[in-house]
Amino acid sequence: MTVSGLRIEQAGEDVLIWVKAVPGASRDEISGVVGDRLKIRISAPPEGGKANKAICKLLASSLGVKPNQISIERGETSPAKIVRITGVVLDDVISELT
Repeated sequence: MTVSGLRIEQAGEDVLIWVKAVPGASRDEISGVVGDRLKIRISAPPEGGKANKAICKLLASSLGVKPNQISIERGETSPAKIVRITGVVLDDVISELT
C-alpha cells in the first residue's frame, strides 16, 4: 500500500491521521487510501464505540505501538475520523504504513 495523497501530519509529539472507517466489514484491515484518508475496514459494528476501539486496536498492531497511544481525536460517531497517535514520529508511521 502506498500512502500517496494521505493526509497525515506531525502535531507536536503526536501524529494525526485522517481516516475513513468502514464498519461491519468481513475482516479487519487497512485497505488503502481513499481521497486523502486512510481506509480502515473493521468487522465491529458502529455502535457503543466498538468500531472505534477496533480501529485503535488495528492501528496499534499495524504500527507497533500500544493501544493506549491511539485515540479518536475527532469523528467518534462519523465514518470520517481523525486519529491521534501519541509519542511517535511522522516518518516512522509512514514507513510502517508502506
